[in-house]
Amino acid sequence: MVTRRDFLKTMSMASAGLALGTGDLLHAQTASPKKGRGDKVKIAYIGIGNRGEQIIEDFARTGMVEVVALCDVDMGAKHTQKIMAKYPKAKQFRDFRQMFDKAGNEFDAVAIATPDHSHFPISMLALASGKHVYVEKPLARTFYEAELLMQAALKRPNLVTQVGNQGHSEANYFQFKAWMDAGIIKDVTAITAHMNNPRRWHKWDTNIYKLPSGQQLPKDLDWDTWLGVTPYHEYNKDYHLGQWRCWYDFGMGALGDWGAHILDTAHEFLELGLPYEVTMQYANGHNDYFFPYSSTILFRFPQRKGMPPVDITWYDGLDNLPPIPAGYGVSGLDPNIPVTNQGDTPKSKLNPGKIIYTKDLIFKGGSHGSTLSIIPEEKAKEMADKLPEVPKSPSNHFENFLLACQGIEKTRSPFEINGVLSQVFSLGVMAQRLNTQLFFDPRTKQITNNEFANAMLAGLPPRKGWDEFYKL
Repeated sequence: MVTRRDFLKTMSMASAGLALGTGDLLHAQTASPKKGRGDKVKIAYIGIGNRGEQIIEDFARTGMVEVVALCDVDMGAKHTQKIMAKYPKAKQFRDFRQMFDKAGNEFDAVAIATPDHSHFPISMLALASGKHVYVEKPLARTFYEAELLMQAALKRPNLVTQVGNQGHSEANYFQFKAWMDAGIIKDVTAITAHMNNPRRWHKWDTNIYKLPSGQQLPKDLDWDTWLGVTPYHEYNKDYHLGQWRCWYDFGMGALGDWGAHILDTAHEFLELGLPYEVTMQYANGHNDYFFPYSSTILFRFPQRKGMPPVDITWYDGLDNLPPIPAGYGVSGLDPNIPVTNQGDTPKSKLNPGKIIYTKDLIFKGGSHGSTLSIIPEEKAKEMADKLPEVPKSPSNHFENFLLACQGIEKTRSPFEINGVLSQVFSLGVMAQRLNTQLFFDPRTKQITNNEFANAMLAGLPPRKGWDEFYKL
């Protein structure tokens, strides 16, 4: 655990490390010409097990890629063997840095499906090496890592970037835009977002006073590369294979995992930008090391371009449902949606989703590509003939990335759009971690009421040998 003294002592070091410097590594040639129509995109996959395997299969279904290289710190472990066997001719690496050194001239793009803390160095090196980048959400773990990636992408406009919130290429994306353009969604004042599914850490003891003790390292695991930029931790199984999401040092909890699937369209089309206040309103099971059992976080966004201020309240964890408006439930349509006539909701599980409040209407929606509906049902019927036609998506999220590599489409979730959303979540995670209220200046991008939290925007300086990734 990093103490307050550690953070404040290294605050100036972190700021210096994040200055827009002139590192040799990241001044590599970035010319990456667009592929021609019909040309397969030569791709390298980084992270090939579990979620990585799913992404590789999704890219394969497009028929638009040629797999050149596979990279995984666990190369050879059981969860990587299926993809290794499927692509026996692909070059194999454990260390992504070696992959770029030895095979970087053989591929056009990378797809990154690694733990949250490693998104930044891999994406930064890929951009510096002139590669198009597809990376799973969240874009980065810390506020300033997301900032640096956005700036790196901005300096390389010939490169395509896409963050993996796949619903941003599905029905809700096109519906939200069409309904806003038609004036159906307007004057939004509040949004409640909820993700009440059980999480890995819900079974853990919150009376924790130190990090887990070191265990024997699996023979196939390159632990040093897995750690990447983060301070050294001894290996423990509770950090690995998805467990990393539980820990502040490696992941972003339920908010970083699901927020981009629930709040992405609202954040983009309402042009919310960054909040001026983030408040931890409720925490059950708060501790210094892993995420709470449940939490409620308020994000306050200012007035923008004539649109009113918006409050977003995030609810996660079991038995932490948001207030449910009357007429929300519809019997028989979804067993996980509680039925209510008076606004009184039983302590029942809700599917992950959101409720959007405007001055005139209320909308409910799910996660990913799930579309919005107007509630209550009587109001929906009244509005039915006023709803515009919603265009169908011309491509799914993976096709959209590859078509952008060919110069045919533009990506729908590039770093410049998704990066700000990632920063919103990093501020929320800070409020969770400190169990406090934060005041943030969107103009200076500084936390103004908490010196320790302001230092956490950058985090500790990276481990020796990893600082080069922070130099644009």
